[in-house]
Amino acid sequence: VLFSSCSDDDEDNEQPNSDPNEIVIDLNQAEFADLGAVGGYAYKDNIIVFRTGNENYMALSKLCTHSQCTITYSHSDGDLPCPCHGSRFNTNGAVTNGPAQTNLKSYSVKKEGNTLKIS
Repeated sequence: VLFSSCSDDDEDNEQPNSDPNEIVIDLNQAEFADLGAVGGYAYKDNIIVFRTGNENYMALSKLCTHSQCTITYSHSDGDLPCPCHGSRFNTNGAVTNGPAQTNLKSYSVKKEGNTLKIS
């Protein structure tokens, strides 16, 4: 017979209010320095995060739905072009030019101090 017990030690590893599905970006880290300016963008895992305005950040899947190439962000054009076959997406992830036919997945972004929380 196996017994298991609960101890206070098990709870020390858990962080209250943390969501395991949430991605956290520290804007002070060098790899995210481009997000310091409107028009900047950076990648985190399979997500592209870009800054569209003063306190406005957006996050979408970074993989084009046509052939999985990595998209970029063009602030001057207001869209996200794919360099492989010419697909373009608006800042909400909707296809504006094919050959892609499926929209990009979008994520919620919350700014808290110098941290972005993406879910």
